[in-house]
Amino acid sequence: MRFLVDRCAGRRLAVWLTEDGHDVVESRQLGPDPGDAALLEIALGQNRVLVTIDTDFGKLVYREGVAHAGVARLPDVPAARRIELMVQVLADFADALESGAVVTVRGRRIRVSRRPAVP
Repeated sequence: MRFLVDRCAGRRLAVWLTEDGHDVVESRQLGPDPGDAALLEIALGQNRVLVTIDTDFGKLVYREGVAHAGVARLPDVPAARRIELMVQVLADFADALESGAVVTVRGRRIRVSRRPAVP
């Protein structure tokens, strides 16, 4: 799977994803922080799932309808648990992410919001 890992999600998670065989770009590799909307645009243009802990992406995706290629949101997840939770997300929801869903982990709950069907 292809990922764009936001700075806030952490380097350890990005390294783990790479070691797990995924194609990973870290947002820090892109230079100065371009902002949340630009990160979604970059991820969409490169067909990458954005991985973030930043809650602002929910506003962009749900309220403003910003296009994306899938988002894995890990708000309020301590750095030490991010890899463990991504293992679970990838095991159970990889297909959803690849089809452009937003997967949000909050505590022990995982919510999957799929794109609405196009008529």
